[in-house]
Amino acid sequence: MPDVLIAEDIRGNGVDALSARFDVSFQPDLWRDPVRLATQLGEARALIVRNQTTVDAALLRSAKKLLVIGRAGVGLDNVDVAAATRAGTVVTYTPDQNAISVAELAIGLMISLARNIPAASADTQGGKWSRRRFWGTELYGKSFGIIGAGRIGFLTARRAQALGMKILACDPLISRDNVLLSELSAESLSLEDLLTRADVISCHLPATPKTTKLLDAACFARMKPTAIFLNTSRGQVVDEAALLAALKRGELGGAGLDVRAKEPPEVSELEKLPNVLLTPHIGALTYEAQDRVTAAICEDVARVLDGKAPFYAVRHC
Repeated sequence: MPDVLIAEDIRGNGVDALSARFDVSFQPDLWRDPVRLATQLGEARALIVRNQTTVDAALLRSAKKLLVIGRAGVGLDNVDVAAATRAGTVVTYTPDQNAISVAELAIGLMISLARNIPAASADTQGGKWSRRRFWGTELYGKSFGIIGAGRIGFLTARRAQALGMKILACDPLISRDNVLLSELSAESLSLEDLLTRADVISCHLPATPKTTKLLDAACFARMKPTAIFLNTSRGQVVDEAALLAALKRGELGGAGLDVRAKEPPEVSELEKLPNVLLTPHIGALTYEAQDRVTAAICEDVARVLDGKAPFYAVRHC
């Protein structure tokens, strides 16, 4: 049986280096078959996944020798960290390695919405020259609000700051004198005040019981009718029906969503709105980010198998 089981399509130099030292079984579609996954995991010492494999208590009961679970990415929605901790299995992840790519996508969505770039391009490629139709909005001097001021939120805000935007931040877990917020010259606000004042609102929250549908009808009602709403974090934090209703009523300037409550989502009216940009959860999907993610997670797995402490262990309280 293999030392390391890779249950999703995770490949690169990091995997090659890991394979040179350990017996690695690369099965990119294994996540689709939970029964076969449980059987294969029985003797493995390490499991590497991305976001499609459900690693719950039932699966962990079949893992008799599992020392480490490597989650190639930031979110841990699909890994029961508490159950792994009880089983004595280390969980490691990559909290920073794809942050730049996600931040750049958020900024790209913002600029595209502010200047109507996708619609103008499609119209022009269709043989038209509709200059007067595609008036846009400058971002310089506007307020950029981040909900969640972790690494990705900080990097996104720093890029918005470079465009001449004023930074507003809401994160109850970060103190008002946090050094990163100081670097941004950010004003720390309550969620209600941020929603009322920001011209662009960018969401950077994990999916937890407390954040599920946090952005609801009341939140969208607080936003400026010209505001742009961005979500590159987790789809579950947004009440999509409430967002759709606000957009249809003209209560928002636009929305850019890289993540959805259900992925892949069912087609809805969101896909038909001209002021909505939808991408298929590609925030972390750049060659550079995935090289860093793969290298980091494979190195941590190797360290655990060597009896060493990983660099990016998840701390469960």
